[in-house]
Amino acid sequence: MPVAKIIAGVDEAGRGCLAGPVVAAAVILPKNFPTKILADSKKLSEKQREEAFIEIERHAVFGVGEVEAREIDKIGIKKATNLAMKVAVESLNPQPQEIWVDGCDRFRFEIPAREFVRGDAIYPVISAASIVAKVWRDRLMCEFGKKYPGYSFANHKGYGTLHHIRKLLKLRPTAIHRRSFEPLKTWSVQGRLF
Repeated sequence: MPVAKIIAGVDEAGRGCLAGPVVAAAVILPKNFPTKILADSKKLSEKQREEAFIEIERHAVFGVGEVEAREIDKIGIKKATNLAMKVAVESLNPQPQEIWVDGCDRFRFEIPAREFVRGDAIYPVISAASIVAKVWRDRLMCEFGKKYPGYSFANHKGYGTLHHIRKLLKLRPTAIHRRSFEPLKTWSVQGRLF
C-alpha cells in the first residue's frame, strides 16, 4: 500500500495592511482531521476561526513566519511574503514533500510547490493555513493595540480603513507602519507625516 505524500498548505495574512507584519502559516493536517470546520478564513466569523485554530493547534502540525514592517519596506511585500512562507515551512516537523499555496504569485521554495487560485476556499489544508495565519496575526495586532492605544489596531488590524487613515493623520505613524505603502509613501514625500 503506497504511503500518502506529506502535503503542507501555505497561506498568508496581512499582505495589504498599512501596519504590522505579514504573517504566513504552513499546516500539515492529520488524516482524520474534522475538515468541515475549515474554510477560507475570510468567510468565517472570529469565533469560528478561533475554534478552528484550537483544533489545528491540538491535532495538526503547523509553523508560522513573520516579516516585520521595516523589512517589508526594504525588500517589498512580495519578497517579504515569500520569506514569511519559507520560515513557516522550514519550521515544520516533519518536513512536507509538497507545498500547496493559495494564489498565483509564483513564490519560490526548496520543496516542490503547487499554486491554487482560491485554494483557501477549495483545499482544507490551505484553509487551515489561512486560519492559522489570520488568527496569529490578529492576536499580534491586538497586542500592538495595547502598545499603541490611540490607533485601535484591535479593531482594524492595520488595514487601511477610514478610521485608521484618520488616526494616521492625527497621530503620525508608529514603528509598525509600512512607510513604502500608500498613502504613507506619498505623505512622506509631501512632508506631511515624518
